[in-house]
Amino acid sequence: MEYAFTNFCQDDCGAVTIDWVVLSAAIIGIGMLVLTPIALSTDSVSQSVANDIGGLNSGYGNNN
Repeated sequence: MEYAFTNFCQDDCGAVTIDWVVLSAAIIGIGMLVLTPIALSTDSVSQSVANDIGGLNSGYGNNN
């Protein structure tokens, strides 16, 4: 039993997979933190552009 436990602790198969999972999760987390403020500010900017475009006259003649 002691040999099996020692062998289990020294086995490093799959350690690279765990490293990549942790690294990927960290990159995704940082990306979410960075993009959240950008997404919130673009919503207000797009609303401002929509309001500006909505106030413009379009078509032929005097459309008020």
